[in-house]
Amino acid sequence: MAQLYAKSCLDQNLRSLEEWKQDAFTQFGEMVGDEADTFPCVPGRQGFFLDHLRYGFVGDPREEEAVDELAQLLREYQSCAKETGQYASFICFFETPQDLKESSLEEFEQQFWSLLQRLHQKDEVPWPEDIPLDTHHHEWEYCFHGEAYFILCSTPAHKLRKSRHFPYVLMAFQPRWVFKKLNGSTKFGQKMSQLVRKRLKAYDEVSVHPSLKWYGDPTNHEWKQYFLPDEEAEKPASAKCPFTALKNMMKL
Repeated sequence: MAQLYAKSCLDQNLRSLEEWKQDAFTQFGEMVGDEADTFPCVPGRQGFFLDHLRYGFVGDPREEEAVDELAQLLREYQSCAKETGQYASFICFFETPQDLKESSLEEFEQQFWSLLQRLHQKDEVPWPEDIPLDTHHHEWEYCFHGEAYFILCSTPAHKLRKSRHFPYVLMAFQPRWVFKKLNGSTKFGQKMSQLVRKRLKAYDEVSVHPSLKWYGDPTNHEWKQYFLPDEEAEKPASAKCPFTALKNMMKL
């Protein structure tokens, strides 16, 4: 059974885990907590040092067992997330064999959306009434176990967009409630956005992606931010979200 960890626990017990898990967490710490303080996501960096983040390790994302493990971890995380701190996020590391590491960015994106589809099929809790079913709606967000999450995916295939590069498949689930104080309508949120964008420009080898907007902005689509491409081009307005699991529910 997969286990949910705090940084404080992993710091003390990391050597007891499988080698790939040790490596994944170590590299994550070196990336987010780098001494030069260059990692763009300031809230993520704060969450790392303050022990607000929670971590899990699951198998190869192509395998059904990994989806079962992720579902179990998210249910467990949902029950404790609000006790972890204001910079809460769940970081899931996936075992990434060499053949998977050699996948193209397009293949990783297909696997990402396939995993979210399969994860949704294991959700035993109804979709929250306050979150639209239509993925094209500017207030849509992915939900699991009654909780809305902003999700981002990092892969070995991201090269130019270094902020989305990681040697293992990594998915971060950030509860929607984290953004109640961190949004475009608050001075804190506005200042944080300016700071993160400034750091992204310095960190990545491409411009800040045009899809990165605030939740609730009528021109925003959250799903476009989940898996960013290496290039700067934005998906066309007519682009459809690959997550199609809700279409039948919309017809009811």
